Order: sequence, then structure tokens, then C-alpha cells
Amino acid sequence: MRGLWMVALFAACSGEAGAQDAAAGEKIFVVCKTCHQIGEGAKSSIGPSLNGVIGRKAGTLQGYSYSAANIKSGLTWDEATFREYIKDPKAKVPGTKMFYAGLKDEQKTSDLIAFLKQFDADGKKK
Repeated sequence: MRGLWMVALFAACSGEAGAQDAAAGEKIFVVCKTCHQIGEGAKSSIGPSLNGVIGRKAGTLQGYSYSAANIKSGLTWDEATFREYIKDPKAKVPGTKMFYAGLKDEQKTSDLIAFLKQFDADGKKK
């Protein structure tokens, strides 16, 4: 009986570890702020504004000069695609202008995605 209880506890904790945490994602986004803005009043600078990025077609934000590789990638930034990209941008989109070594930690990536998903295309929190 004790063994079953331990298995149930482990299963519950394992599921919790994979949960997305937008507050933790906001802390991870501090690194992204070097090149990207998000929220009301966000503008493109070194990198494009990330308002509404989850669900947006790559290379389509008006007013930002994307690389040809990004424009021609045919990608849409859903969670799975963003997860692959942020792990190693140059591997996912060879020729991208994004100079970032990548975010390898799956939990941090999940948290970052949760943070990004909060913002619609106008920078308002959903």
C-alpha cells in the first residue's frame, strides 16, 4: 500500500513540474529584453516586438526587417515550433539574424511560452 502511495505522489509531482508558469517566464524574458519588447507600447528594435508572437506567421510583423531565411521559413510560431526554435535558432532557421545561443531547459522554455502567450498583438494581456 505504501508503494502505491509513493507512485501516486511521484505522478502528481511529475505532472506539476511540466506546468507553465508565466511569472517565472517573465524572469526568463529579462534576457530577451536585450533585443525584444513586449506589452503595451512595445516596438521592434534589434529584434521584432513579441506581442502576439504565439500564433503569428514568421517574418510578418509590419515594420521589422526580417532576414530572408525567416521570411521564407514558412513557420508559424505555435508552441512546438517556438520550442524548437528557441532551443537553437540557427539550427531551426539557418540564416536567421537572431544571435542567441539557445534556451535548452525545457521548463524554462515552457515558462517563457506561458509569459509570451499572455500578450495579444496589441500588447494587451489576455
